[in-house]
This record gives sequence, C-alpha cells and structure tokens, in this order.
Amino acid sequence: MSNIRNFSIIAHIDHGKSTLADRMLEITKTVEDRKMREQYLDQMPLERERGITIKMQPVRMEWKGYILNLIDTPGHIDFSYEVSRALAAVEGAILLVDATQGVQAQTISNVELARSLNLKIIPVINKIDLPHARIDETADEIKNILGDIQIFQVSARTGDGVSDLLDKIIEKVSPPNISPGKNPRALIFDFDYSLHRGIISHVRVFDGEIKKGDRLRLFASKENFIVGEVGFFRPELKISEKISAGEIGYIVTNIKEAKVVRVGDTILDPTQKPLPGYKEVKPVVFSSLFPERQDDFEELRRSLERLRLSDASLSFEEESSGVLGRGFRCGFLGMLHLEIVVERLKRDYNVSTIVATPTVKYIVKTKKGIMEIYSPHKFPEAGEIISIEEPWLKVEILMPPEKLSSVMKLLQDHEAVLGETKKFSESRIGLAVLMPLRELMRDFFDELKSASQGYASMNYEFLENRHGDLLRLDLLVAEEIVPAFSKIVPRIKVEEEAFRSVEKLYKIIPQALFSLKIQAKAGGRILASRTLKALRKDVTGYLYGGDRTRKMKLWKKQKEGKKRLQEEARFTIPADVFVKMIRK
Repeated sequence: MSNIRNFSIIAHIDHGKSTLADRMLEITKTVEDRKMREQYLDQMPLERERGITIKMQPVRMEWKGYILNLIDTPGHIDFSYEVSRALAAVEGAILLVDATQGVQAQTISNVELARSLNLKIIPVINKIDLPHARIDETADEIKNILGDIQIFQVSARTGDGVSDLLDKIIEKVSPPNISPGKNPRALIFDFDYSLHRGIISHVRVFDGEIKKGDRLRLFASKENFIVGEVGFFRPELKISEKISAGEIGYIVTNIKEAKVVRVGDTILDPTQKPLPGYKEVKPVVFSSLFPERQDDFEELRRSLERLRLSDASLSFEEESSGVLGRGFRCGFLGMLHLEIVVERLKRDYNVSTIVATPTVKYIVKTKKGIMEIYSPHKFPEAGEIISIEEPWLKVEILMPPEKLSSVMKLLQDHEAVLGETKKFSESRIGLAVLMPLRELMRDFFDELKSASQGYASMNYEFLENRHGDLLRLDLLVAEEIVPAFSKIVPRIKVEEEAFRSVEKLYKIIPQALFSLKIQAKAGGRILASRTLKALRKDVTGYLYGGDRTRKMKLWKKQKEGKKRLQEEARFTIPADVFVKMIRK
C-alpha cells in the first residue's frame, strides 16, 4: 500500500485537465502511442467536440515502481456532486490553473472542497508555453488562496514539466491510510452500465478486500448482490483476482436496475457502517420533453430509461399536453445537463425532442393548500395564490475591475442582491451576490461573458427558498393556450416579458392560410397582441383592365373562404418553433 498514490485533477472548465491526463498516460506508457488520441479519458464524442469532461474517468498508471490512480473530474458546476465524491476517494489533488486566465471562481470553490476533505493540494500552472501566459501574476493569485506554497509549472500540450510533476505526486501525496484485517467497505464514485453484466461500479476500497463471489450490500438502497468480477482501469477494464483497501477499481454487480446503484453510496459487508458524505442528488432544473412525432413516444421512453442507466441524476415522469401530446417531465442538475441529455437522445438513440421552457421547483401556498409546482402551465391563477417560495443562490463572480460597471448593470437586470466586493489581486476583484435560480437560467452565464468580454467567471451554491412575487405568463396562438410556451415571471417584469415573447413568436412562427392572433396573458389580462397576416394568393393576377367590380367580387369570395377556413381549421405549430422559443 505504501507504493499507491490516489489523486485527482481539479480545475475551472477549459484549464487543461484532460490534456494533462493525456500527457500522463503517454509519459507512463499506460496507453500505446498508436492508440493515443486527444482527450483520451473523455470517451463520449460529445465530450471531445465540446472540449469538456461530462463523465469522470479513472485510470491506473505505473511510474518508477509506484501505482498512480488518477480520477479525471468534470469541471462544470452542474456536476459538482460527482467532483466531491471523486475527491472523497483520493488523498491528493492537483489544482490546475491556466496561466492565461489565472484563478477563476470555480478554482476557489474546488480549493475549499479539497480542503474540507483534508486533501494534499499541489498547485500547478498550466499553458506556460503560450506567449501571453501571465505566470508570475497567476502564481500570486494562487498564493492568495493557498498561502506561501511551492507552485509547479507545466505545459500539458507539449509535456514540459509533466515528468517532474509525476515525481512530485509520489513525494507529496501520502499513501492510503488503511487498517488491515477489517471487513470490506468501498465508496462508489461513478458507474457504467453493461447490457450483459449490469451496473459496473467504480469504487475506492477503504477497508478489507473484495473479490469475485463475495456477498455484499449497497447501504443506501439496501440491496444485496454477489460480486461478478473485480479489476482495475488501464484505462480499459482489466480483470484482477481482488481489489484491496487503498486501491481504486471496478466491481461488476450484476444489478440491472438503474435506481439501485447511486454515486456516493457505500458497498459494504453487512456488519460495517457506511462511509460519510452520501446525499441524494436532487434535480434543480425541470423541463418537459416531447417527441417531435407522437409515434416516437415509446421510443423516447426507452431512450430515457437507457440514458438513466449511465446517468442516475436524470429523473423523468410521464405527462400530457393538449397541444404537444404525451411527453415526459424531466429533472436535470442544470442547463448544461439538460443540453447534454437532449443532444445524447438525438445522437445515441435518434430521437428528436421538443423542449419546453425550463423552470425550477416553486412552493406555492394556495387557498386549497401547499403545492410543489414544476410545470409553468400548472401554476395557479394569481387570485388563488397566498404566497410563493422559490430557490435562491449565492453567486461568486471574479472579474477585472474595469468590467465592474457593465456587470453591475447585468446583475440589476437579473434581480441580484449585491453583497460585498473584495480585491482579489491587482487585476481581479471578487463580487458576492444573491439571486433567484430562475434568473440564472435566463441566459445569465452567456450574458455575463458578453458583458465582461469573456473575462468574468462565476461559481454558485444553493441557499434556502425565499419569497417571490411571480405570475404565470401564457402565450395564446389562435386564441388557444400553448402550454410549452408558458413561463413564470416576476410581476414587475410581466409586461416587458409579454411584449418580448409575443414579438419573438411573431417573427418565427410561419404564416398559415388564415390570420393568426398571437397574445400574451397574465393575471387574467391580455398584455400584448400581434396578428400574423394570412398567406394570400393573388386571385386577380390573371385579370387586366376592365371594371374593378370583377376584382372586388374575387377578393370578397377569397375573404369568405378564409373566414370559413379559420372557423374549421386548427393550426399546428412546427417543432422547430418550440426549439427557437427557448433559445434566446
């Protein structure tokens, strides 16, 4: 055990975690040169395209007689619980900071998380080969949060300094602290699904040893199972006779139900107590997904079920909408998680979906009792509501001082309550604000990047629910409410939002053979209205000269035909209109 080093790489998104992992795999000869590719540990095509890690991937490397177990973690805020469980499985963390960007908001939250778990933190400045690298300034920023500590410099792209970093990991990170002779106990930090072998748990063993045929138990789900196989990540699965305390490996559970195995749960002998830190991951963003064609409803159900086998944080339940037909109310960890699920449904399972406006969970007290509401179209009318509570966030923003005025204006537009401002370094100030989660979902991150010209970064954490003064805003097309367009907005912004939504829909909805009235309604009143003219055929085009009365007869006949059509016809909104409406 004294030759094992378990560590993780933590960093803000795009600071080079996956590239550093690639160089480590190359230098330690864990992956053959002919098989090597960029972002090797990012297995999904979507991860390589976007340049982000969505699903963490462990790997076992050997270097100078030592075993190095690396867990590459996701960098996005949506997956912070996965990062916390990965860090609970290791003894050390490489804090990677981009020399061109310096310390970002998420860098600080990662440091706090690593400190809370008593990990050995090794600060590393990456991208030192770039001409505009701010190495000295970045080092000062790191010392601001870590104190006077030795800082290492690498270029993950060229491999410069990576060999020395591997030596420092051996020197600085302590070996696993274990008590021999105990019954087996292991932490699940991730899992995969195999059609034939069921769920394959990725684990860190803390006590005892686990081998094929052992009878073990999942503590949170109270499920017993017999171990089908154990082994290590090289990075492909490599079978072993056993995995022992201090090691990171996998366990084939033969369990075929997705809900049974959960990240953060403990696999143990029934006589043992569970490891601390487990919590149920609860969705924070909700949206309805409908198939583009109702014939694909069952295919969408099967695709969501298969997706949940590898992503336990996805939740869904069936629901019905008068206009869009049957679909599923889904819960996500954040807006990026929603985007990834929709994209994977399309790519991996060939199911195109209509996505309703995302929302959060509201606690609404009415005259009939207390309700939890996820769907805007189920939000009660204003006259029935006694009080509303909604989720709030504490948001930390890091930015250059000269961008403060434009960011402050943005925060005002998003109902943020300003907190303290502090100087972080010569080129950075930190701003703490409180704001509703629904405002964060309203393209706040993109607007922050735009307002700061890409220089600001943010991190957030959840607070308790707070009182909200909100109304349901409905959009009507041809005097019929379209539930997918309904949204919950603050009372003070309801008129502005009504005009904006009507104008947006007016521009993207296609013309019909009859005129279409587009309206916005809230609090029992129509607040905005536009009429989209009907498509018109030139019924008098073939006439020339002569008396005008003949043309007037043809126009009158056309008008009466349109009127009859309007009374009998129903307008079907194309699927792409729904997609365009939820995008800004």
